[in-house]
Amino acid sequence: MAIIALLDLKLRADKLADADAVLNRVLADTRAFDGCHGVDVWIDEADETHWIAYERWESAEADAKYREWRAGPGQATELGELLAGAPTLTKFTVSEV
Repeated sequence: MAIIALLDLKLRADKLADADAVLNRVLADTRAFDGCHGVDVWIDEADETHWIAYERWESAEADAKYREWRAGPGQATELGELLAGAPTLTKFTVSEV
């Protein structure tokens, strides 16, 4: 069953100029990962430091393999310096309704 993952990011205001380039590099790997059906980035119109990565995954298993890879050899260490706080990840199962 398909999964939607929302990665909620709060970025440092003084690092916004770097955010596009860093996220483009990080998300290129995400988008190329087996089972990823795409990633969109939403930027809050009222707060330019609040970004959400909207990820679409083929299955919970594909998402789990990706998270395992990101926790190990695929760590996005350069993303950490952009963050004003810990990101939050929320996952949703896509309903057949």
